[in-house]
Amino acid sequence: MAGGGGGGGGGEELKLLGHWGSGFALRVRLALYLKGVHYSYVEEDLRNKSDLLLRCNPVHKSVPVLIHNGRPICESQIILQYIDETPFFSGSGSTCTLLPADPHERAVARFWAAYVDNEIGAPWDKAFRAGTEEERAEWMGKVAAAVPSLERGLSECTDGGRNGCFFGGAGGVGYVDVVLGGVAPYVHAMEKVSGLRLFDGEKTPLLAAWLERFGELEVARAVLPDVDRVVGYVRMIHAKNTAKAAAE
Repeated sequence: MAGGGGGGGGGEELKLLGHWGSGFALRVRLALYLKGVHYSYVEEDLRNKSDLLLRCNPVHKSVPVLIHNGRPICESQIILQYIDETPFFSGSGSTCTLLPADPHERAVARFWAAYVDNEIGAPWDKAFRAGTEEERAEWMGKVAAAVPSLERGLSECTDGGRNGCFFGGAGGVGYVDVVLGGVAPYVHAMEKVSGLRLFDGEKTPLLAAWLERFGELEVARAVLPDVDRVVGYVRMIHAKNTAKAAAE
């Protein structure tokens, strides 16, 4: 599988190691699509990781890993910044930039991207790995508790929604949108799995609008997996962890 666009220049090799269900890998695929860069994609079996993945990311042994001309770059946010800063990725003719040019705006974007990972992603990962429904609900409660602050962040970035519906403001999709976009299918899936509506139209109207508008984008339709497939994946992981906890 490869990204769209005309490529970032001749003779350069670009490969992404990922997993279809990894929100972190989906971020990178979203960014590469927006940049219009061709690349080769390697789907990893996370239960039987390839030697290439283990060599390229010996510290965390996780996806995504972007390999550019034989040199690996690890960790999704670092990869996104590399994609945005490296001239190769601008050679496709795409005018897309993820991070704004203004230093303060860049700092704000990095703050909210870190917030997504630390305050939403981290407890969500704990919930994903929980062995009981009670433990899972407790961690998802922490995720839900972090969402109102993200709503305020989106309000600040868009002047209360008057300056567009994306974290990139009038500039459209930006760094935070791509970071959050990787978990958009899981936001929908959790509503189907547990009834939890993280981005509620009444409580967090800007995030609810963001979720709808992001899903309508060409890049989202091209890259993000089908929600029903994600639902099946979530239920499979929950069942596996519940069985593991019961056995222990």
